[in-house]
Amino acid sequence: MIQIRQMGPDEVERIRELDVSEEGDMVYKWIAGEVVAVAKKWSRTRWSDDECSRRADQIRQRLKIGEVLIGAFDVDRVVGLAIFREHLSSGVSEFAGLWVSRDHRRQGVATRLADEVERRARDAGSVALYVSAAPSCSAVGFYRSRGFRATLGVNEELYERAPEDIHMVLELMREEEQATVPTADQAL
Repeated sequence: MIQIRQMGPDEVERIRELDVSEEGDMVYKWIAGEVVAVAKKWSRTRWSDDECSRRADQIRQRLKIGEVLIGAFDVDRVVGLAIFREHLSSGVSEFAGLWVSRDHRRQGVATRLADEVERRARDAGSVALYVSAAPSCSAVGFYRSRGFRATLGVNEELYERAPEDIHMVLELMREEEQATVPTADQAL
């Protein structure tokens, strides 16, 4: 049974337990104000030791400034990770990272991690949750299935870091309860 819990800085090295390898034959691109599927073969290999070290250092820095690392555990093995940032901008939290091991995909792990991130964003009083999604069909499709929509109001900091990503927003409250969300959404 999968357990979801917050992880501490002393557990960051456990990212090495993940197998993030994946491949596909289509990506999404932002073209002339629209998200468009484009045929393109791509692949991502399992993270090397150097890549794990680089990512672990980045995550430790994120934890130092108050971000949260959430782990999905199958018994004692890390099979998924998410990163949550409570305050990206006024009223907006960030879904700052999501990875699920290849052998645990399509088993609800990403859904459980996303549920936890969304709960934390609501608890923080956010009206929206922002994600800079890898342009893969699996990533964009997952976020889209949860109600995220491509946004014209990209966060400049995140866009500079990953201009090829699809920047998306999930409105967290019912329309009649919302303050004005600080982004202009456009459906995929």
